[in-house]
Amino acid sequence: MFPTTIAGSLPKPAWLAEPDKLWPQWQLKGAELNAGKLDATLIALKLQEDAGIDVLCDGEQSRQHFVHGFLEYVDGIDFAHKVEMGIRNNRYKAMVPTVTGALKLKGRVHGTEARFARAHTTRKLKITMPGPMTIIDTIADAHYGDRVKMAFAFADLLNTEARALEAEGVDVIQFDEPAFNVYMDDVAGWGIEALHRAIDGLKCQTAVHICYGYGIKANIDWKATLGGEWRQYEKIFPVLAASRLTQVSVECRNAKVPVDLLSLLKGKDVAIGVIDVATDEIETPEQVAATIESVLKHVPKERVVASTNCGMAPMRRDVAAAKLEALGKGAAMARKRFG
Repeated sequence: MFPTTIAGSLPKPAWLAEPDKLWPQWQLKGAELNAGKLDATLIALKLQEDAGIDVLCDGEQSRQHFVHGFLEYVDGIDFAHKVEMGIRNNRYKAMVPTVTGALKLKGRVHGTEARFARAHTTRKLKITMPGPMTIIDTIADAHYGDRVKMAFAFADLLNTEARALEAEGVDVIQFDEPAFNVYMDDVAGWGIEALHRAIDGLKCQTAVHICYGYGIKANIDWKATLGGEWRQYEKIFPVLAASRLTQVSVECRNAKVPVDLLSLLKGKDVAIGVIDVATDEIETPEQVAATIESVLKHVPKERVVASTNCGMAPMRRDVAAAKLEALGKGAAMARKRFG
């Protein structure tokens, strides 16, 4: 009961990439970089196991960024001439590549790290990928002329990779869609169907992670404008509940999302964020257990998964490790109290 996991990313070692950055530059090159990515993946797995995490991730150690780590393996994208574009409805700006031709996978995307992770743990394994809506919100288009058409083209590529990951023993495939609480009308209009295209034919557990973003200044400033209650999810939770995905991952710790909204996710496993990634303050196991308790009136206990609010990539490594330990101990405490 209350199995534990993380949203996806963990901080990278300073010898692999620039520390404390969301878009870090690699510190290694060539064969040393490839080996370093796997070394860091092994560290990430061990860190999670030591903390008592049940469903492990590769920590996204092989990716510079959670979206661009996928895009690098796609033909039809120009990375050489990046353009500045507003992200998340112009919440912040970033230099992004441009789609210049028909999209096609160059080969496997996350196969190397997934096979490596599968070979080095007997626990359940989750691999994360960006969702179609979030991808098209993080890349410029000079080919399709229709963002929805481009999203479904990416969904087809995601499905190809997801099927291969499942065949390699991945237990959970998660699609990250922070754009879902920005373009809420589009979630019902085409966002869910794009995810359905991405999970077509999969028999493993499928999840979608939605959130109010990393703990970076642009997101923190934006959240300060949202008022005392964040009710964006009220519009999209019923649509997610009716979807074919099996799990929804959402933040709870220090969030202003009314906890009763979780009842709108009836029939889904709910991965609740019990660890705040926007602060270096370390949660206590008691606080983690209390966050779990707060949702039990709205989500059946057998459907509750304890997770982090979002990815931990920009955090200090020591802080992330301490938060993982609190996650594992807090979930164990909750099992004793409420199991």
